[in-house]
Amino acid sequence: MKTDCSSCASASGCSSSAALSGAPGSAAAQPATATLQRRRRWFQLSFFAVFLLAPALNLLRFDLTETQLWQLGFRWSLGIEAFMHGQASALETAWSITWRGIFPALTLVIAFLSVAYHFGRLYCGWLCPHFSLVETLNDLLHRASGKLSVWDKSPTPRPGRTTDKRWWPVFLVACLVFGFLWAITLLTYLLPPTMIWDSLLHGTLTPNQARFLVVGTLVFTLEFTLARHLFCRYGCAVGLFQSVAWMANPKGMVVSFTRERARECKTCDAPRGSACDHACPMRLNPRNIKRMMFACVQCGQCLDACDNTQTDQGRTATLEWKVGLDAVRETMRQRREEQS
Repeated sequence: MKTDCSSCASASGCSSSAALSGAPGSAAAQPATATLQRRRRWFQLSFFAVFLLAPALNLLRFDLTETQLWQLGFRWSLGIEAFMHGQASALETAWSITWRGIFPALTLVIAFLSVAYHFGRLYCGWLCPHFSLVETLNDLLHRASGKLSVWDKSPTPRPGRTTDKRWWPVFLVACLVFGFLWAITLLTYLLPPTMIWDSLLHGTLTPNQARFLVVGTLVFTLEFTLARHLFCRYGCAVGLFQSVAWMANPKGMVVSFTRERARECKTCDAPRGSACDHACPMRLNPRNIKRMMFACVQCGQCLDACDNTQTDQGRTATLEWKVGLDAVRETMRQRREEQS
């Protein structure tokens, strides 16, 4: 019997699921998941850079000093100002609002929800700058304490990793630096970036700008230090909408667990326990059923961990992708098993 659970990767990764479930110890199995994670890291790094540089390059920002939206290096307007000055008719203004406002917004929302409908929180696990920091800070904290969160009651074991308290200052400084970076980046989305950075370097920030940076840095630092997982699971509206769309699709991509081989999970990463449980950055059990995986960010780390540990022992992975009708069959089979 197989039980479906969520965790995965991208559409491109889905097409390579056969490689992930190859023969025991095959040369293709381990490199496939390793390549998947490298690709995901490149996506994260690229989008992180775009997130930081977008205001400076006028790719996307709203300038409060001009009450002006910038997109892709150009000033963007709905044409309302031209109508107010008698330079455009009501019909021309209505068409401008529809073509330049409503239509692009609907297209973006539909495209985003369509991806989420098929793949779940793909944006979270592959692009989101906040989640990129979650993984980075998780790693630093684990090096310092063996835990992925300050609220964990017990360490999360990882192969080849020993704790060193000297990493604590690195973790705390990283939280502070990223907190400040988040605050000033948010401010540059609202005010001219050159003005903000110049005022910061010369110590000429206005009282309101200084207060924004101080409060923002404090809030983000505390969030990165204490509640980064809680925000992703319970506080992020973007993630919530993706999960809701994904849950509504019985054919959405899931990860199937080969339940008849569940006994192998006890020895897959002995004596530490199940490798996939320790790999999930959202603290989920990847072998669970789909409805219990609402917060899965589709990062595929559970697949990577399962593939690596099982390959080391000459066995095939017990986690694999299922999509379309296969995903429906897995879901229905699990429901029948629960009701029996």
